[in-house]
Amino acid sequence: MHNFKKLRIWIDAMDLVKENYILTKSFPNSEKYSLSSQMNRAVVSIPSNIAEGTSKNSNKHFKKYLEDSLGSAFEWETQLIIAFNQGYLTKEKLEILEDKITQIQKMISKFKSNLDF
Repeated sequence: MHNFKKLRIWIDAMDLVKENYILTKSFPNSEKYSLSSQMNRAVVSIPSNIAEGTSKNSNKHFKKYLEDSLGSAFEWETQLIIAFNQGYLTKEKLEILEDKITQIQKMISKFKSNLDF
């Protein structure tokens, strides 16, 4: 078992959650129950699955939660691109957030791979 609060992937994912909530608050009210809500759920799922996975008593089970977390990271990245295409954020902000989510995706993948050893 791992202490999720000390995992860099969890810490970075929690930082992304904060940034996402700031971002989605700037979206039009018409997106409150659609894209904003979907992005909030996807980004919250990233650190939540990491945390839940740490409670499992085998690496096999933990890896399943890391896979779910990684899936949510790719889901959120897609939604971020949709938000950009709708004009809800600048190209600069898109690039900053894409870099952050890519780093998180790499860290989750590497962490998952290291559980095999």
